[in-house]
Amino acid sequence: MTDFATISDRLAAQAIELPSWAFGNSGTRFRVFTTPGVPRNPFEKVSDAAQVHRYTALAPSVALHIPWDKVDSYDDLAKHAEDVGVRLGTINSNTFQDEDYKFGSVTHRDDRIRQKAIDHHFECIEIMHQTGSRDLKIWLADGTNYPGQDDLRARQDRLADSLEQIYARLGDDQRMVLEYKFFEPAFYHMDVPDWGTSYAQVAALGPKAMVCLDTGHHAPGTNIEFIVMQLLRLGKLGSFDFNSRFYADDDLIVGAADPFQLFRILVEVVRGDGYANPDVAFMLDQCHNIENKIPGQIRSVLNVQEMTARALLVDRAALDAAQASGDVLAANAVLMDAFYTDVRADLAAWRASRGLPEDPMAAYAASGYFETITGDRVGGTQAGWGA
Repeated sequence: MTDFATISDRLAAQAIELPSWAFGNSGTRFRVFTTPGVPRNPFEKVSDAAQVHRYTALAPSVALHIPWDKVDSYDDLAKHAEDVGVRLGTINSNTFQDEDYKFGSVTHRDDRIRQKAIDHHFECIEIMHQTGSRDLKIWLADGTNYPGQDDLRARQDRLADSLEQIYARLGDDQRMVLEYKFFEPAFYHMDVPDWGTSYAQVAALGPKAMVCLDTGHHAPGTNIEFIVMQLLRLGKLGSFDFNSRFYADDDLIVGAADPFQLFRILVEVVRGDGYANPDVAFMLDQCHNIENKIPGQIRSVLNVQEMTARALLVDRAALDAAQASGDVLAANAVLMDAFYTDVRADLAAWRASRGLPEDPMAAYAASGYFETITGDRVGGTQAGWGA
């Protein structure tokens, strides 16, 4: 098996973008629980995200969600991010919380509502110009609940037309990444339910349109690593939203439910030259409903780093030889040897050699930051899902 020392330098290239909304309160349709010290504005969200990067050196950028993260001056927000050691990243649009979007946004039959949704994306692109962001990420809640509710083909046509207008507004160095989700909030059909629909739509637009793969947005039993392989093969995997699920779109800490799946996904990322590739963005998309936000994000990026290290340890020469000879058990054993390798001590030493704490979770807990923000952030309205 490959030795850890041979992959040490490659680990330094890892960058995982954090979602601003992960630092706010979130929950289920039954209850949103509050947490002491939760940010009250985008500036405090960025400050909290910077804590993750400070202790891990894995999270140099923060994604924003519009309108949740609208501010009077994006120059000031970008300067604040720079001051605390991070930068602003992906801009995420929101066309799922306005009353007008009850029956769809960019796929809506009403031209006024559809134009409103398109204009919102134009606003997001303008914010990208101000923040220097490269990617506009689009997730759509559009769909129907009942057979016959609307014309499925006409909705695809309207989707294509809307995306074409948004795509045409992108700057030369900007991209669109289209996310997919197989159900919820629409239960009969979603307008972008799977990677094939997302791929078909973005492939028709051009080279600046890519697919975003959320690891929680698949039916049970889906071979997600196959989708990763195929999108990398087609040159259309623009970004990941890493999270974990037991049942549906649970948005849990990545690797919590199925670490082996995360490993298999990262094996295909490495195999397809998607690791440390600027065209394939790694991002988290999680909701910390019952756990504290900052340590939840620290745990998440460390899980991705650990499984990346194991994926890099796969002995490719031995795997290729076993596959070529048709030795099924030997080929499987090569993967399992890498997966079962405990790299935690090696990663702790790797962090120490770079001036980072060996145990980022413990270092953050001992820092006093949580106690400081719980005292300082009394009053005002806590950020939460939808704000």
